[in-house]
Amino acid sequence: MEQKRCAWVTTDPIYLNYHDHEWGVPVHDDQKLFEMLTLEGAQAGLSWITILKRRENYRQAFANFDPEIIKSYDASKVEELRQNEGIIRNKLKINSVITNAKAFLNVQAEFGTFDEYMWQFVGGKPIINHWDEIGQIPASTPESERMSKDLKKRGFKFVGPTICYAFMQAIGMVNDHTKDCFKYSKHME
Repeated sequence: MEQKRCAWVTTDPIYLNYHDHEWGVPVHDDQKLFEMLTLEGAQAGLSWITILKRRENYRQAFANFDPEIIKSYDASKVEELRQNEGIIRNKLKINSVITNAKAFLNVQAEFGTFDEYMWQFVGGKPIINHWDEIGQIPASTPESERMSKDLKKRGFKFVGPTICYAFMQAIGMVNDHTKDCFKYSKHME
């Protein structure tokens, strides 16, 4: 018998794997947090599957999301990335990764870890929602709006409230699996 999943999941194996093993699972590793923030920013205006299919290309293009390396990317590296067909070649999005790497390192220096900083927006533990259907899930919340405002104040780009909420869902700060999804009950145990 096939397991019931959230309505947004297609039959694409990449989507199935992402939904079943990543989405809504709490992440506390700084480099993984930077990866997800980068990918969510890249997704702006596009579908999430578009980004998931390019994820490995992003890992290669952006030094496995190592902000220490990315912060040094210069104009010639940006131009090289703009020619990379494996990623979204939007100049603003590419430059935002470099800008965000620098801001990320500043946050680490201030808070000890990016994890410590990010999880403060939900009081250090996931918000478990109880949605009956996908249409009830908001595009942003007061928490994602506060996060967005603070990230922007710290110099981050492509971090609007909707992107921040998608990021929060992706890294398990909120659990938005619908009640009919097999992952919902796993989080209730």
